[in-house]
Amino acid sequence: MKIRGIDHVVLTVRDIAATVEFYQRVLGMRHEVFEGQFNALHFGDQKINLHPYRAEYTPHAHTPAPGTGDLCLISEGEIENVIETLRSQRIAIEVGPVDQTGARGRMRSVYLRDPDRNLIEVACYQF
Repeated sequence: MKIRGIDHVVLTVRDIAATVEFYQRVLGMRHEVFEGQFNALHFGDQKINLHPYRAEYTPHAHTPAPGTGDLCLISEGEIENVIETLRSQRIAIEVGPVDQTGARGRMRSVYLRDPDRNLIEVACYQF
């Protein structure tokens, strides 16, 4: 077996609508309801599936809980554009910009929190 990528991750959230609104407005993701009931946030060739807290879909993580996610998302362009977008949306930057090492090498990152307090890193490789 040779793993070549990540198709999706799952976040357990308290409020699907608030999560969808945040990820669409702030991060530009596209919301989709599939199979008539499941919510996903699409970006690039990946997606984040959303599970409602205390009504998670089977199978699920051993101990699913809101606020336990820690994701790094890659943005096109430069980190200054990311910062400008976050400031225009009045989203607090918790840390950054800082230099980090990602899967492809050096990158610049900022960290923020989504409605469930998951840690979201947005990074750019061009700097």
